[in-house]
Parts: sequence; structure tokens; C-alpha cells
Amino acid sequence: MPAPRPRHAAALVLAAALAAVGLGPAATPAAAATVPVGAGSYSDTRPAGTSGPTNNTGGPVTPKVTEAARNKPVPTNDWWSSLAFQRYGDNPYSTPMYGHPLTYQAVAGGLEVGYPTSPAVVGDGRQYEYAHKRDLTLGLSGLNSPNTKADAWSDWTVTPYWSDGTRTLRTTIGHGMPFVYAQGTGGNAQITTAATPNVFADQGNVLGVTISGHHYALFAPSGTDWNVSGTTISAGLGGKDYFSLAVLPSTDALATFRKYAFSFVTGSQVDWSSAGGTVRATYKLTTQAKEGTEQGTLQALYRHQWLHTTDALTSYTYVSPRGTMKVREGTSFTTSQKAAPVLPGLPKSSAVDTALLRTRLAEVANASDPFSGATDTYWTGKALGKLAQLVPLADQIGEGAIRDKLLGQLKGRLQEWFTAGGASEFSYDRDWKTLIGYPASYGSDAELNDHHFHYGYYVYAAAIVAQYDASWAADSAWGGMVKALIRDTANPSRTDSAFPFLRGFDVYAGHSWASGHQGFAAGNNQESSSESTNLSAALVLWGSATGNSELRDLGSYLLATEGEAIAQYWFDADQTVFPSSFGHDTVGMVWGSGGAYSTWWTANPEEIHGINVLPVTAGGSLHLGAHKAAIRRNIAEMERENGGPAVEWRDILWEFQSLADPAAAKSKWDAGNAGYTPEQGESKAHTYHWITTLDALGAPDPSVTGDLATSAVFSKNGIRTYTAHNYGATQRTVTFSDGKTLTVPARSTATGTGSGSGDPDPEPPTGNTFQLRTGGTLTTATGATAGSDTIPSAGGRNNDGTPSNPLVYVVKGVNATLKSGATTAFRLPVDAGTSVGLGQQARISYDLTGDGTFERTETYNYFATDPVTGWEDYTQARGLKSATGTLGDLRGGTVRLEVWSAIGNASSQLRTGTDTSVVVIPYV
Repeated sequence: MPAPRPRHAAALVLAAALAAVGLGPAATPAAAATVPVGAGSYSDTRPAGTSGPTNNTGGPVTPKVTEAARNKPVPTNDWWSSLAFQRYGDNPYSTPMYGHPLTYQAVAGGLEVGYPTSPAVVGDGRQYEYAHKRDLTLGLSGLNSPNTKADAWSDWTVTPYWSDGTRTLRTTIGHGMPFVYAQGTGGNAQITTAATPNVFADQGNVLGVTISGHHYALFAPSGTDWNVSGTTISAGLGGKDYFSLAVLPSTDALATFRKYAFSFVTGSQVDWSSAGGTVRATYKLTTQAKEGTEQGTLQALYRHQWLHTTDALTSYTYVSPRGTMKVREGTSFTTSQKAAPVLPGLPKSSAVDTALLRTRLAEVANASDPFSGATDTYWTGKALGKLAQLVPLADQIGEGAIRDKLLGQLKGRLQEWFTAGGASEFSYDRDWKTLIGYPASYGSDAELNDHHFHYGYYVYAAAIVAQYDASWAADSAWGGMVKALIRDTANPSRTDSAFPFLRGFDVYAGHSWASGHQGFAAGNNQESSSESTNLSAALVLWGSATGNSELRDLGSYLLATEGEAIAQYWFDADQTVFPSSFGHDTVGMVWGSGGAYSTWWTANPEEIHGINVLPVTAGGSLHLGAHKAAIRRNIAEMERENGGPAVEWRDILWEFQSLADPAAAKSKWDAGNAGYTPEQGESKAHTYHWITTLDALGAPDPSVTGDLATSAVFSKNGIRTYTAHNYGATQRTVTFSDGKTLTVPARSTATGTGSGSGDPDPEPPTGNTFQLRTGGTLTTATGATAGSDTIPSAGGRNNDGTPSNPLVYVVKGVNATLKSGATTAFRLPVDAGTSVGLGQQARISYDLTGDGTFERTETYNYFATDPVTGWEDYTQARGLKSATGTLGDLRGGTVRLEVWSAIGNASSQLRTGTDTSVVVIPYV
């Protein structure tokens, strides 16, 4: 450590900020360069001989932001981070930024805008990209700024800023935004096109132009006029300071887009909740009317979003590297997903040979160096993860001595890192408002890369320790330092002055980004999506173990959201995202511009396929079992590219295959487990237990969820095994979405069995009568336990005809023939208790082919409940309020029921789990 310097004030401010957001205790620093946090500490001065963020020539870098944003934590590892992190000394503007559908690059004269619609396959067919290509540059006449800075930002929007001393320009851009909103002074609005524009509409202050086959609308203040001269289009602003442009899905969309041209987006925010096995998230834009009173807007949803929303979408679509984007008219939309299965460890199985497992566990616990020489943040994290996975297994077979030895090893190494001044420590960078672990690795210091990858292992290991030693995890002990790492990587607070909100997780893109500077022509990237979900699962486990519901629910939101993004964008689970010209079934890396069948360090197919699987854990991996066909395609391609089964990372890929085909994975294990070397974050003990347990219980069945965050379901030969871990101090009953209940003793894991489908893929339902199940399922199964779901209050609003925060129940894969003359029927027992003035409403929708488009939607008149406790039947007899589309035969189709409060100021209840609460479809 260098000699202490007078930094008491900075240390005090940071310690106070820790306490302010409830993620760490306030503390008075014991030394100038040390900030105590409970029993631990971090430094506020880097260790001697180390560096912080630097540019490509090794010079120090500070955030490139305006004075207005000077004290606001910068969300590095974002889609636009190159605006703030000047990685290349000769580029003070930005590298290409991929907002989707639009792409952007800041230059001296303003903002380059493009809309790439034709993919290129490059790198010997190993990468597809929709690379940024300028269609136009939005700027001001004469603008020649020496740099571009970040002026403001919110959850998925950012405002770049230009100034040359005479002229200033601000633009607001974002994910899913077809508009660019501009405010400028000192010059006329100026659009410089890359090719001669073709004018298809000239309406004075509104101009429609086609450039390189892409249609744009330009909007200047009312009373002004656009002038076209070659490739320059300009307009005086008539004393105003605003103008905008939009990329149009078609020329006939101009009138719709004109409606929202002056409803400027001023911010974006996601809010989430997790309850009853369902994760909901609402994505909302705030707007300001520059002219008139319109405050709505248009936003394009990614595939992982529109697959899980019931909100109405327009017929407009855009092309993107993530597949088709669908447009919503409005300032918000809500998604609803099943929570991902999470456990601290796979459950006990009689198939596991206890003596063999004991031997394998002892080999790791008694190794001369269980950390395999690891010194930096990443490889230390891998070793921590390896040991943490074994603790529940030792406990499961009654090996208390091995369990405690492993726990001691975890505590010892974590405490070394959680104490400033030793060979390893965390140091706070006040410019970038981040904790950097030293020794660092893979650019986690100079480029601020991969913090979520590295620190996720530490949080996961700490969560396992907390499960067995609550006092160790207390804020006054070592829990404060765990929370400090969480705040660095996945801070849920937007008002924290010491760390940014969700540093690496892009809430709109649905996944994390790895690069801290985003300094690539292809945008930002993420390779190991599975190490990202490792952090999310760690939040669920840590939050559950320490009673922190905020962090538990954050983890559930991140895991469910990124799990769907991984399925769609890394594994192309529905085979609709990757371009047809790209000849691979998976990518090792997702880029802003597309995806690549590669890794950063090798072209070996085993690592390309395995890097998005490791670490294999019962917390962060079981969600992959929701897409078994994609796993099979993945393994098959790996073996084709590899010229045979895996050799180097065989354990990782065996475990991956077991999530879809446990028996096949077990056969490979039986044939090849004698002489292999485990992957560096794995052990033979864990791999043996994993493969043997899933072979006995069956693959995960994420179609069924429990109302406890730490629960999972497995299925084999029609028999489901229900599992849950109860961190609480009292016994509790866990209810699953198929009606099964499981009693779980305090601080224990319990299992139970019942009949069910799901091995290896659920069979489509048969029959035309569907019961409601808590958790969002419609099922033809009977014999469930009666339950109820809470219909949220309308909050005094009139939601008649428009779903607002609805309960959603879905059944997929339905094959049925339309019955002539039949109509939809339902019986929904509802109860408002003693509340008055409530009305519940239902909408039933039919997606005939399961492609995400609902061809028929039926909205029924709401049901006015009485203020007498007891169930009342809401049926189709209330009559149709509206209906759109036409019914047809269902071929792999989807049926969806939505129930919400049309009116009222209180919540109500909807009956589930009985044959009195049903939807009957008009099919045979």
C-alpha cells in the first residue's frame, strides 16, 4: 500500500452513502486510505503499481460528461458507454452505438444515424452483423465540436452533448426508439445525407425522405420549412430550439409518427416485481410536449419483450440483430414471465453413491491448495464458486466436517479480499464510482470490464456461507462488503451517489454487457451470459438467506429477463433471430451489431459452446432447461464442429446436456469419467452429483413454478419432483403453479413427487376446458388444490376495455379444431370482500400458430362485485364488449386469459386450482 494520504472526507462520504441506500453500514474510516465496512474494509487509494481506467495508450481516463452530470455515477458497461469512456485518444466522440432499430455514432458535426436492415456474414461465416452505416447526420449548420459528452441518461436512454463555443446540440436516443429528439442553439437544423434523398412527402415543417432505401421523417417547429439542396437538408427553427427525426417502417406511417414528433422523451424507467412464481416488469418513458398537448410516443419492443406482453401492439415492425421488433403506441408496456427455478443445490437422490461422493468431496476439501494458485479476481472467483457448490452436497450426505472445512475455506478467502491492505483487496475509484479488485484481470481495472462476471462468484459463495452462518453475513460482520460488491455490479438504487444503477445490466436489451468502454465498431459485447446469470442467481440466494427481499426480487427479475434473452439471442431457441445465411445454432458472443460463433481466446468449439454454460449451478443454470430442443441442437453442433464428443470441457457439456437429456449425459459420464481433468471451476464431486441426480429425477421443468423464489421442478417419465429450500425460521407451504403443494421445514430443503408431464418436453394439452393455476398457467389437469390470486386495484382509474396490471394465464402448444357454432365460455369466481365499487374484467386471446401474434381477441364486459364476502361467478354471460380478428384451427397455438380491475380502489381475489374456475374454448 502507498503511504496514507488525507482522504478522510471522501471516505466518510462514501461510507455514509453505503448506509443511505441500505446496502451497507455507515462507518468512520480508521485510516486515511481505508474505509471500514463492518468487519471488513476497502481502500480508496489504488495499491502501488496498479492502474485504474486508461485509454489505449495507457493514459488515465476520467468520465467524459458535462458539468450537469459531473457528480452522477456513470453506468459503464452500457450500449452507449463510449460516449463517456474515451478509450481511443484520437476519438473524442464515440464508437458506433446500437440502439435498435437505429444505430448512432457521434462525430464533430453531430449524430450519425443509420438503420441497418441487411445482415452480413463475415469472419469465414463465424459472425453475423447489422453494422452501423450512416444514412444521415443530424446536426446544426456550422457545428464543429471538439468532442461529444454524455449530458444525461436514464434506464435505457442517453443524451449526447456537443458544443463548439457558438453552437450547442443535445440529442436524446435510446433502445427501441424510432425517434431522435434534438435541441440546438446557434444554428439551423441541418440533416446531411449519405446519398441523395428522395422526397416522398413535403408538408412544410414535416418532410419525408428515403435514403438508401430507408424512410425517414424530419420534423421542424410549426411555421418553419425544410429546404433540400443536394445532400443537405436544413430548416430554420423559427426562434425555437427543437426538432426531431424518425425512421419509418413504411412511408404510409408518416401520419402516425407525425402525431408524436414533438412529444419528446425525457426519461426511461423499469419497475419490477416478483411474486407467486411470476416476474412482472413495466417499462415506461416520460415525455414532454414541445408543441401541442400530445405526450404519447412510439416504442419498438425486442422479441424477448413482445413474447411476454399482453399489451396491444401496432402492425408496424422493424429489423434488428435481435430479430423482429414490434411497435407499441404508448409510453409504457408490461411483461410477465415465469420466475426461473433457483436452488442452493440439487436435491438429495438415492441414486447418488454416498461413499463415492464423500471421497470426491474430500479430494477437494483436503487439497493442498483448493484455490489452485488463484490470485486475481476472476480465477479466485472461479475457485470460490467451485467450493461453494460442494457445501450443500456435503451437508446433504451428513458430512458435517467436510461441509465446515469448505465453509472455512470460503470464509477465509473472502475475508482476505474483504480487508484492505493485504495482497488482495477492493479499491474504490472516485472518478468512475466503482470498486476494482486487485490483482485485477481481463481488463477489470483498465477497461472496467466483467465486474458482474468476477464479483458474481464472490456473492454466490457468500450466499452459501450465509445459509449456514447468518452471523457471518450480518452487515456488522462481512455482509456489508458483500453488499458493496452488489452495489458495484447490480445496484437497485437510482439515487445512490456512490455507484450507478445496475452497472452492467441493460434493462431494455434484456441482458448484461461486458465491456466497460464499449469501444468497438460492433458496439458492446457479452460472451459468457451464464456468468452473468450466476450473479443474478447469487442475488436470489443472498437475498433469501439474509431476508433481503429487495435483492432477492431483483435477482429474480434479472434472471428471468436475461434467461429469455439468452434463449433468443445466444441460442436462437425459436430459430427466428439468426439470419438464414448464418450457419450456426448458437453464438459464443453477442455484439450490439449481431453475434459471433467465437470466444475472446479460442476457436475451439467446446469453449464456444461451453462458455455460455459455465458455471453450472442449481441457482443459475436450471432455467436453460426451458428450451430443451435448443440444448440438443447446441450439443449436436458442438460435436459436428468438434469432430466428436467433448474432450477438454466434457464435464461442462455433459452437465449442459443433462438439462435436456439426462440419460444421454449419464451414458457419456459413465463412459468417460475415469481419466478426465475437470474444467477449472468444476470438480468431479459436483459433476457426479449433478449428472446422477438429474438422471434420477429428470430434467428441469421450468413450465411449473413455485411461489417461493428458491424452488424448482424436475420431471421424468411423467413424474414430477417438486423441490424447495426454505431459508425461514418457520415451516412453510410452497404452492406450485400446477396445484401441487409442498411443506418445507425451516432452514431445509424438501422434495415431493406427483404426476405431470415435461420429460423431455411437455406434451401439448388435450381437451377444451382449462383450469386456472396460481402462477399463470391454464391446464387441462384436474385434482389441484384450491387457491386464489390477487387482482390488483384499478387505483381509481377507469380501465374498462384496456388491461391494466392484469393477471395472465397461458397455455401453449394447443392443437384443436374449431367447433362450428361454438363460442368461448368461462366461469371465474371472484370476491371483492367488503369493498364497494369494484369491477373485474376478462380478455381471452387466441394465437392460432404460437408465433406470438394473436389473431383473435375477445374482451368481455366487466363484472360488478358485491360487498359481501364470498365467491361470485363472473361468466361470459356478461357479454362481449369488443372482439377483433377471426378464429381458426389451433396448430401449436396459444390461449391467453387476462383478468384485471376495470374500476375500483381496492384489490380483489380470483379463484384458482378448482374445476369451478375455468375457460372453455370453442374447439374439439
